[in-house]
Amino acid sequence: MREISTQNGTRRYKVFIPSGYDGSKALPLVVMLHGCTQDPDDIARGTRLNESAEDKSVLVAYPEQPETANPKKCWNWYDPGHQMRDQGEPALIAAITRQVMRDYKVDDRRVYVAGVSAGAAMALTVALSYPELFAAVGLHSGIPYGAAATVTEALAAMQGKGGDAELLAAKAKTAMGSRARAIPAIVFHGGSDHVVNPANAVRLAGQLTAIQSTLRGEKTMRTMGEKVETAGGYHYTRTLQGAASAPIELWVVEELGHAWSGGSANGTFADEKGPNATTEMLRFFLDHPRPTVEPGK
Repeated sequence: MREISTQNGTRRYKVFIPSGYDGSKALPLVVMLHGCTQDPDDIARGTRLNESAEDKSVLVAYPEQPETANPKKCWNWYDPGHQMRDQGEPALIAAITRQVMRDYKVDDRRVYVAGVSAGAAMALTVALSYPELFAAVGLHSGIPYGAAATVTEALAAMQGKGGDAELLAAKAKTAMGSRARAIPAIVFHGGSDHVVNPANAVRLAGQLTAIQSTLRGEKTMRTMGEKVETAGGYHYTRTLQGAASAPIELWVVEELGHAWSGGSANGTFADEKGPNATTEMLRFFLDHPRPTVEPGK
């Protein structure tokens, strides 16, 4: 376990290093944020991300949210003190990311952030706060940025209430400031999630797509997916929307609850059935490096 201390606090984190890493070649980096009650080891087991990262030669950083910061080890995505660049937890996660980039040879155009549940909500906050650092974002069972500023509002947001896509997009674009750009995103959600209502997945994808409509660049697209039965018997709908250069890929798995799709029973909040969210996220990430020149600029 490693540790970093900044003016915004101290956090521990773990790093997975694929066996083929020797420092001669810059590798992609994924920063994975666990959900409530979890820790780095738990989320690694449940997602089987280390196994996939080994196969694809990807570094993975796992920041840890301690009980001292939140009794249930949730990232404080609903607290205004942790919703902005250079403040609170987003600043700490960015600092961990940069520390790993200094310690290892990382391809700075292939740095990604992902998370599940509260970790997904914080991953989106981090991606919007540091769009120049993260090429794309992966969100599982998450909540739109700016959907809550109090615990009461957080509970309502988890139920799928509050804020339309245009209003939420305006908040997100404000968070990005002068660095605003279209961020590619892959979004997974269980259609039978009774903890975080699946309406959040649609609102989240709508928020990210609406950001693009306010930026110069390509016209947005929308291609509806078809219902497909997986080997495990779960059904899902895959939808592509947004700009071709920065797509928003939305997966809704009908029978899935509040759990990582296609995960491992060795971790909490993971379901072995359904499409493999880990495989799909890595595929999406590696297909979308950060552009050297933003489209339309």
